[in-house]
Amino acid sequence: MSLLRTPRHRLAGGALALALLTALGIAVVSPSGPPPAPDGGRPPVSAIGPLPWPHDGQSAVELEGTGSLGERGGRRPVPIASLAKVMTAYVVLDGHPLRPDEEGPLIEVDRQAAHEVGVGGESTVPVRAGERHSQRRLLELLLIPSGNNVARLLARWDSGSQEAFVAKMRRAAERLGMRDTVYTGASGIEPTTTSTAADQVRLARAAMKDPVFREIVATREITVPGLGTIVNTNPLLGTPGVVGVKTGSSTPAGGNLLWACEVRVGGTPRLLVGAVLHQRANTTPAEGLRAAVDAGRGLLTAVRDGLASAGTEGRGR
Repeated sequence: MSLLRTPRHRLAGGALALALLTALGIAVVSPSGPPPAPDGGRPPVSAIGPLPWPHDGQSAVELEGTGSLGERGGRRPVPIASLAKVMTAYVVLDGHPLRPDEEGPLIEVDRQAAHEVGVGGESTVPVRAGERHSQRRLLELLLIPSGNNVARLLARWDSGSQEAFVAKMRRAAERLGMRDTVYTGASGIEPTTTSTAADQVRLARAAMKDPVFREIVATREITVPGLGTIVNTNPLLGTPGVVGVKTGSSTPAGGNLLWACEVRVGGTPRLLVGAVLHQRANTTPAEGLRAAVDAGRGLLTAVRDGLASAGTEGRGR
């Protein structure tokens, strides 16, 4: 996919920008360099400077061990499209955990999943009724090409019906403290599945603790017998250090991106997580996704550059 870069936007208004950043606990790096640490050692991680927040939609960034690096756009729940599949995978792996070297039980493709292939312009995977795929393979087909029919198949396998599975998704969201999130389906195709950038960052932190989930969302492509090579929908995976996690786009949802990047802070590996939601909503899914990817790339690059300026290693693995 060819992506067009959009200009990065910085906070305007001099004194107002400084006040906002101070309120967020983000120190501004001066031209003469980052402020020194009180003990004369490394400068504080918070000295990363202002971030290029997108003007559209909402966004949030969090650094492991430090906490929130800020939010923009408020916390009004918006449609999240296929980002819902992160919770689908989280619930499936919570109920049916896998080891990194384990494929899990074989799951038979039912007639409904096969019938849904190519229907309604949805993102689907061409599976056939009677085929049997391992749990891990179906999770890959859920998260890498973003198969809506696979999401609903996994929901029925786990809970007997999509409705029962959605109840599990809602309970999981409640346990994670995702107070502004409502799930109404396993795939995210329903515009009534809504969330916020802050809630999605919270979910990503939890999901990335599972080694199988983490491996899958970091995979750029897989080869599946009968289907050939399948490429991940997340173009940020070509960026050094980026290890996931998921894209989502539709006309009402716009472009959405949940991303994670490995960085080092004072020699310690940490996970940088961000969410960009509702970019260019009500245009085309492709236009919205381009905007979300550009915004996500701009945010993670700014944080890594800021960490480097603050005297830490800002590069991933």
